[in-house]
Amino acid sequence: MNRFLWPLVGFIVLLAFLAVGLTLNPKEVPSPLIGKPAPAFRIAQLQAENSTIAPEDMRGKVWLLNVWSSWCVSCREEHPVLVEFAQQNLVPIIGLNYKDKREAGLAWLAERGDPYLVSAYDLEGNVGIDWGVYGVPETFVIDKQGVVRYKHTGPVTPDALRNKLIPLIKELNRA
Repeated sequence: MNRFLWPLVGFIVLLAFLAVGLTLNPKEVPSPLIGKPAPAFRIAQLQAENSTIAPEDMRGKVWLLNVWSSWCVSCREEHPVLVEFAQQNLVPIIGLNYKDKREAGLAWLAERGDPYLVSAYDLEGNVGIDWGVYGVPETFVIDKQGVVRYKHTGPVTPDALRNKLIPLIKELNRA
């Protein structure tokens, strides 16, 4: 009897884990950065390779860091949403051009519009690694003190802006 009971118990436990896993949203990957200072970097700008950008340059402002690449298919879906959102001037958007060729990134912005106050150029992906980026696009909300408050994985959509990002940005700007 016991030799049949243990495999049955194991199967039921495995089934329970599977059932719980199927209820999770794969786009909601928790970030260990939430509530912690934004990872430091100082790297060249995409548009001006002799100028740099760093998170401390944004101290005192609520801002977004949007990780993108010209080769990213999902970024094509997201980009027009960001261009339109940037026109509202609710928050500065800093781009992080991730593992891309400079010429390709510049051509992308020239062709599709540039929603970014400035784009950092992360050819090797080192800054992306520090931020925990495992795919593009990803967007982070950083508060006035330089603390990461939210991470959005995947393309920013009008619904994500309306229901999560804009309310959070307004709340952080009041603080």
